[in-house]
Amino acid sequence: MKKSLRITHYALRIVEDIQTVMWRDWVVLRRRLKKFILSRLVTPVLYLVAFGWGLGRSITPESGTYLDFLVPGIIALNTMNVSYMSATTVHAEKIYHKSLENYLSAPIEPAAFVTGKILSAVIRAFISTALILVIAVLFDAKLNFLADVASVIEFCAVIFLNSAIFAAVGFCAAMYVKTFEELSQVNTYFLMPMSFLCGTFFSTSQLPAAVRIFIEILPLTHTSEMLRHGINFTSLAVLILYALILTKISCNAFNRQMS
Repeated sequence: MKKSLRITHYALRIVEDIQTVMWRDWVVLRRRLKKFILSRLVTPVLYLVAFGWGLGRSITPESGTYLDFLVPGIIALNTMNVSYMSATTVHAEKIYHKSLENYLSAPIEPAAFVTGKILSAVIRAFISTALILVIAVLFDAKLNFLADVASVIEFCAVIFLNSAIFAAVGFCAAMYVKTFEELSQVNTYFLMPMSFLCGTFFSTSQLPAAVRIFIEILPLTHTSEMLRHGINFTSLAVLILYALILTKISCNAFNRQMS
């Protein structure tokens, strides 16, 4: 009985700590919400105009239009970038603002801090995704992945996992690198190749076999695939595994920071 009460108390404390971290990030976001929305509109609109209306007119996919094919890829790409960049703000808190020291000295569970930061990044990714869906409707794209309630739930699950994965990647990068220049290198060598090769703008089946084997291991490939064709067990399992492993690595990195 006492053990059960201790576990319950600990779980409630974790939830409260997560809420505290998320509320702090939400207050910051709310003050900058207008700028955040405007900045999140620029890149998707450019992609839709350049690839959907421009280059896309000369491309005919297996079914539908290239614009219909492109929108899920842009959503996958956008959630990757937004969640990653949102989590890397921890680097500025650690190096420049020194506000991370407040968290380090506070009676907060490390796992709760990491989870709160990741979930805050996920919320930003969902807001950005909602903006893209509005723009896609204005561009007359067919959102078949939102055809019914089940499809919406699957869509949200995939977005959540993809955002959590790259938020964890951003958190890890923020913990391990020492300078902003090193942080940008993660984007250059890791995120940038995935942005163009992981089924966002074209099917991975068009890649050479040797390259395709490597590309299909990466999480963004599975996200793009499921956003277009629905959830499949293998891709879902891959994303869950990535999310769990990277979150664990993030917690370990933060624990080392606290020690």
